[in-house]
Amino acid sequence: MSALRDALRDLSEDVFFDLLESEDAYLLVLDVPGVSAESLDLAIEDGRIAIDAHREKEPIDDYQYVEENRSLFLDVDLPLPDDASDTNATATVDRGVLELTLPKRGTSGETTIDIVDEDA
Repeated sequence: MSALRDALRDLSEDVFFDLLESEDAYLLVLDVPGVSAESLDLAIEDGRIAIDAHREKEPIDDYQYVEENRSLFLDVDLPLPDDASDTNATATVDRGVLELTLPKRGTSGETTIDIVDEDA
């Protein structure tokens, strides 16, 4: 997970996030103001998390922009933690906050196989 933490630290200081961890999963909470589910693309492929978000930005009524400081686009590429699985990953966006849950793979590294006694 240190690669993910390092990558998050390298993001622009304008990108606000929290990274949480439990025994079973990681939770990445990322502020994406003005973004809806329709304007957000999220993919996990080849051990990478790709987040591409954009927001609609139209002046209100008769107003015109004098200064624009809020970014229209967010394009983030992050490493998937080694012990995370993209299987059963979930994502929600609500009021400009993206929550990405990444389940962890089994930590034991061992699979128990039940043996059936066919003589019984």
